[in-house]
Amino acid sequence: MSSAPVIEVQGLRKRFGDFEAVRGIDLSVERGEVLAILGPNGAGKTTTVEILEGYLDRDGGQVTVLGQDPAGAPRALRQKIGIVLQECGIDRFLTAREVLQQHASFYPSPRDPDELLELVGLTEKAGERVKRMSGGQQRRLDLALGMVGSPELIFLDEPTTGFDPAARRQAWDIVRKLCEGGTTVVLTTHYLDEAQALADRVMVFAHGEVVASGTPSDLASRSGGSMISFELPAGVAAADLPASLAGSARQDGGHAGALVVESTTPTATLHELTGWALERGVELGALSVARPSLEDVYLRLIDDEETAQAAAAKESVDA
Repeated sequence: MSSAPVIEVQGLRKRFGDFEAVRGIDLSVERGEVLAILGPNGAGKTTTVEILEGYLDRDGGQVTVLGQDPAGAPRALRQKIGIVLQECGIDRFLTAREVLQQHASFYPSPRDPDELLELVGLTEKAGERVKRMSGGQQRRLDLALGMVGSPELIFLDEPTTGFDPAARRQAWDIVRKLCEGGTTVVLTTHYLDEAQALADRVMVFAHGEVVASGTPSDLASRSGGSMISFELPAGVAAADLPASLAGSARQDGGHAGALVVESTTPTATLHELTGWALERGVELGALSVARPSLEDVYLRLIDDEETAQAAAAKESVDA
C-alpha cells in the first residue's frame, strides 16, 4: 500500500472576479483517513472540494489527488473517486436497483447493486421508482451511488441532510465500514456532532483560509479547559462566589442563576466551588463537568475570526 498522501494541496488559490474565495490553503489527507472540512457559508470549503473533485479549475497552487492533477478531471481519476453531492441528478423514473445498475456499468470493478442496497438499508425499496421514495430514502440512494465504483476516495457533501437520528447513525456506520476497507473520506457537514463522531482530523475554514486543524480532541484541548456548569439557588448571585470564581463565571443560557466556569484545573476548581457551597449550605443544581465539544470549539474559532476580520477592516478604514 502506498504511503503517499491520497490528497496533497499546497498554496491553493481561487478567485471569482474580485473575490478571493480560497487564499493559499495547504492540506494533506492520508489513506483511510476521514477529514472533515467545516466552516460557515462562504468560507471556501465547497470551492476547495470542487477543485479536488475536478469540477473547478484553480488559479494557483499545486494539487494532487490519488497521484494525479484533478484539473480536467481525467477519466482514470474519476473511476477511482466517489462523490455524494447535496443534490444528485438521478433519473426519478428508474427504480433504485436500475439506477445503481446503470451507474455500475460506468466502472471497471463496481460493487454489486444489491449489496449496496442492503448496506444503505434500501433492500425493500429495490424495485421502487426513485420519484416515489422519501427524501431520506433518496439520500441513502445517493450514498450507494457514491460507493458503486468501489472508490479509493469518496467526497461526502452534507451526506445525512434529511436523515432522522437513527438513519444518521446508520450512515455513520457505513462511513466507518468504508474506512475499515481502506477508503479515504473527505466530509463536509454542518452537523458538528457528525464531524466529532467520524473525523480523524478536522479543518476549520473561514474567509478562504484554514484557521484551525487537528483531531477533534486536539482542538478541544486548545479551547482553554473544562466547562463546569451549575445553577445557583434563589437569593444567591454570581458575585457571592469565591473571588477566584466570581470573575470568571458567566451566564449559561437565559436563566440568570445558570452559570458556567471554564477551568484548566477542573479538579481544584470543582473542589473550591463545592467547598464554598457546603460552607454556605446551598445546593448547586445541574452540576456537571464536561470537556468542550467540537461545536463549542468551532463556534469560538469562527467568532474569534469574525472579530479579527472586523478589527482588520476597521484599521484599514482608519488608516
